[in-house]
Amino acid sequence: MKILINTEITSEHRQEIEAVSEQLHIIEAQNSAEALRNIGDTDVVFGGFNRTLFENAKQLKWVQVLSAGVDGLLFPEFVQSDVVLTSAKGFVGPHLADQAWALILGLLRGIGRSVRERTWDNRMSIRLATWELSERTLGIVGLGGTGIDVARRAQGFDMRIIAVDPETVEAPSFVHEVWQMNRFHELLSQSDVIAICAPLTPETHGMFNDAAFQAMQSHALLVNVTRGKIVDGPALLRALNNGSIGGAGLDVTPEEPLPTDSPLWDMPNVIITPHVAGGSPIRLDRTVGLFCDNLERILVGKPLLSIIDKKKGY
Repeated sequence: MKILINTEITSEHRQEIEAVSEQLHIIEAQNSAEALRNIGDTDVVFGGFNRTLFENAKQLKWVQVLSAGVDGLLFPEFVQSDVVLTSAKGFVGPHLADQAWALILGLLRGIGRSVRERTWDNRMSIRLATWELSERTLGIVGLGGTGIDVARRAQGFDMRIIAVDPETVEAPSFVHEVWQMNRFHELLSQSDVIAICAPLTPETHGMFNDAAFQAMQSHALLVNVTRGKIVDGPALLRALNNGSIGGAGLDVTPEEPLPTDSPLWDMPNVIITPHVAGGSPIRLDRTVGLFCDNLERILVGKPLLSIIDKKKGY
């Protein structure tokens, strides 16, 4: 089995992959040209993947990408092919959840304003604007790996946790209710904090529109750590300006990079981080571990973990 490693890995990672089986022939591409030269008789790709590689692959069976979201990969020919796609979904939740909670607390406790305004005179307005999380409701949109990790951390704040998801998912014990997407607006109306943990698909694109923001409570905080285009940009600006919602914490934005003249940068009830939630010193370790588990599975004919339904997009 020929494996094309199309990303930078350590020697320890390579040894971990090699230890799976003596049947593996591993090529580490140093650049895109080398990846293209080797793709013809490659069985498995680990790392970067694109249309050019797909079009030149003659016997490709499986692609393991490093990201959790795969919206940028789903060109029609690949979607319709028999090539299996796996991602890091289910393995990026811890650091995305940490970022979500940093944004929530930064908004709620006035940290964003304090850093931005650099004055002692705002202390009373910050104190008057804040509220406690205990006995409030956290609404999660998308109860996959990231949503579950966001919910798990909410236990420490004694919150009620509800979620919506397009699939029938079994709720962990700490999630009070999981609803189908037809109750999306009901979740918005009940939640004090809303965390977007969903992938970008045709169904989720722009789902936070004017109607969604009008369903939210006026003090509610919106946090997004997955895909910016799930939120309609102009609708978000309108909601923030007219007081439909209390604030937004955005690690991803409707347009990336966010233009320097975007009003979002200067809004006192908005905190923006530049798509950094995916950062973790052990992220690649986890993904290599997943890849090795899946290699063992494919060699004995077992189903792979973290498979993407290419037609659904997640």
